[in-house]
Amino acid sequence: MISTRFTDLFGVEHPIVCGGLTGVGTAELISGVAEAGALGFLTALTQPTPEALAREIARCREMTDRPFGVNLTILPTLAPVPYEEYRSAIIESGIQIVETAGSNPAEHVAAFKDAGVKVIHKAVAVRHALKAQALGVDAVSIDGFECAGHPGNDDIPGLILIPAAARKLDIPIIASGGFATGDGLAAALALGACAINMGTRFVASAEAPVHQNVKNQIVANDERATQLVFREFDNTARVARNSISEEIVTRSQRPGAVFDDVAELASGNRGRTRVLEQGHVEDGLWWAGQAQGLIESVETCHDIVHGIVTDAEKTIDRLTHLRG
Repeated sequence: MISTRFTDLFGVEHPIVCGGLTGVGTAELISGVAEAGALGFLTALTQPTPEALAREIARCREMTDRPFGVNLTILPTLAPVPYEEYRSAIIESGIQIVETAGSNPAEHVAAFKDAGVKVIHKAVAVRHALKAQALGVDAVSIDGFECAGHPGNDDIPGLILIPAAARKLDIPIIASGGFATGDGLAAALALGACAINMGTRFVASAEAPVHQNVKNQIVANDERATQLVFREFDNTARVARNSISEEIVTRSQRPGAVFDDVAELASGNRGRTRVLEQGHVEDGLWWAGQAQGLIESVETCHDIVHGIVTDAEKTIDRLTHLRG
């Protein structure tokens, strides 16, 4: 058993988080994470409406009586998103822990705190983490350059970013980006974090609601099998390397390129339908981090979490024995 400020604050057994995963963070996966003793987050915007989110929260509660939360990611979109209504659905459903990400969460943090909800905010830079702390969040998830999704444009890896954040923040830190093993958990704790966040590792789990081809591809991929896209449009994202991501890079680097030049290939609906649902791993954009190089098998959430904690305890013991 590894107890930290994180496990004490959020009432979970293990210092492991499955943060918001677009298109993947549904009741099947998040209940599995919760049953394993870790903290998982349903993704609010994976559900088409606030009412659907309320139903998904209720469905997850039918599958586990352990703590879980909801992720609310605030990003610019072509169609307006009723964020206030999603926020109300979260509060009215009795959720006690929320993960915010994306744009400045000030309005939402204030509302959640007024409702007695604990808030974790995802940040990709120390300066953003400090701002979130000033807003009153309870913890920060700090995303290193290795992560899937949006790592920002500073290109700072976790080995630097985690201790840099730990030196300046007073609230608990969750280390994110590149984590998939017990050694990684032990290292994060040594660097000043109180927990680790894993996305790609939980996509390669038995409970993840994605096609088996995707899970098998994550296992087959190595640490080089990711691609940075959208950097030219000031919206850097790390995805799995495939023919679609490489074509997006080629088009984006042409003189005068604009996002419309890649929009068809980058469509989130295309990635969810053709890749996550149908298993055509070369036919759409899908999220994956460099941690692919550390993932050797598809396992249940229980086996993933307990294997990582057991290995971390062994690593800590081994390092302790080096003294003297």
